[in-house]
Amino acid sequence: MITSPSTTNGKTQSAASLASSALDQGKGILRLAPTWVPRSFCVPGRRIKLHPDDYYVLGGLRGGIDERWLASTTPAKNGPLTGQHEGLSKIVFNGQQCLLKDAVDELKGALIGERLWQTYGAWPMYSKFFDNQGPLPHHIHHNDEKAALIGQLGKPEAYYFPPQLNNHGGDFPYTFFGIAPGTTREQIGECLRNFTKGDNRITDYSSAYFLRPGTGWDVPPGLLHAPGSLCTYEPQKASDVFAMYQSLVNKAVIPEELLWNGTPKESIGDYEALLDVIDWDLNLDPNMRENRFMAPLPAVKNAQGYTENWVCYKSDAFSAKELTVEPGATVVIKDAAAYGLIMMQGHGKMGAWDIETPALIRYGQLTHDEYFVSEQAALEGVTIVNHSATDPIVMLKHFGPGNPDLVL
Repeated sequence: MITSPSTTNGKTQSAASLASSALDQGKGILRLAPTWVPRSFCVPGRRIKLHPDDYYVLGGLRGGIDERWLASTTPAKNGPLTGQHEGLSKIVFNGQQCLLKDAVDELKGALIGERLWQTYGAWPMYSKFFDNQGPLPHHIHHNDEKAALIGQLGKPEAYYFPPQLNNHGGDFPYTFFGIAPGTTREQIGECLRNFTKGDNRITDYSSAYFLRPGTGWDVPPGLLHAPGSLCTYEPQKASDVFAMYQSLVNKAVIPEELLWNGTPKESIGDYEALLDVIDWDLNLDPNMRENRFMAPLPAVKNAQGYTENWVCYKSDAFSAKELTVEPGATVVIKDAAAYGLIMMQGHGKMGAWDIETPALIRYGQLTHDEYFVSEQAALEGVTIVNHSATDPIVMLKHFGPGNPDLVL
C-alpha cells in the first residue's frame, strides 16, 4: 500500500517502483519520517524533542505521546482508538511517503538481506524511545508460545539510556526486575487476584535497580519488570504483546483489561494462566544484575576517527550499537547486516544524505535524523562526514536477529 501516490513524468509509481526509486536515490539508504505513538496510561517525560504543544495533540482520550518508534514495520496495539498506520515507519521520497513495511515486502532481500528475508519474510524487529515522567507498572511480555495463543509473536527487548535524552531522571529512575528469591507462586497469585482491590503490592516481591545513563539492561520474555523514568532507547522483537501485573503505580490506577491484555478470550479470569506466563527461573535469578545489566562493549579496536560500542548485545533477536564520529572526521563504516539508525548528536553527511540532530520537532514535521541502511550498503560501507569542528556525531544503530558481527 502506498500512503501517498508518487508521480514521475505524470505517471503514478507502483509500491515496488517507489520503494526501488527511494533506495536508488539514497544509494542503499532510506530516509524515514518520525513515528510518534501515544500511550493512554503514561505521562510524557518531554525528552524526545517533540514540541511542547504537541504531546497531547491526539487528544486526552489517546493520552500523551511518550514514544517514538524507529524502523518499525509493527503496528501499535493501542485499543479501538488506534490510528491508521500507528507505530509504522514511513519512507520519505520526493515529497511522498510509503510504509517501510511495504518497501520490505516489495524489495525483500535487496533491502533487509536474503538471510533475514528467507528466514522471516519480514523485518523482524524495531526500536523505540519511551519517555515517561514516572515509572511503568510491573508487567511482562509473553514468549513465542504464549503470544501465539493470541496470534502474536513473543517479545524480548533491551534498554539503553542515551545521555543526550536524559537531562533529567524523571520521578523514579529505578527499574524493578524479576521476583525476589524465595517468593512463591502462591504469593504472586494472591497479588494478581487482588488486582481490582486497590494496590496489589506486587513490587513488594521485587528489587529495584538504579538506572545510569550510558548503560542498559537485557529483558527476555517472561521477565517481570517495571521500567523506571529515564528516557529509554529500546530495541525489541517485532511485537507489541504485554500484560500489566501491577494495579497501581505512581498514583495511577491500571485498568483490569491490561492485566488480561495478552490472554486468550477463553482464559480471561484464569489466574493460573497469568502465572504460567512468568518464567520462574529467570525471575528468581539471584544474580539478576550480573546476568541482565549491560555496560557498553567495544565493537571495533584501533578505529581512526570514530568509536563504536555494542549497547544491546545479550539477545539473538536483535542488537544495537552506538557510533561516535569525531569532529571533522570522514570515516567509512561497514556492518554485516541491515539496520535502522537514529541521530543523537551532531550533523554532517552520510552517503547521499544530509544528517542532523533536531532540537525540537513538531508533530507531522519531517526530519533528517532517521534512516534505514540496506544490507548491501552496510556491507559495502557507509561514508560519514562530520561537518563540525567541535561537535561529535553520535547515532544509535538497531539490527535484526542473528547479526553476524555479534558474538553472544
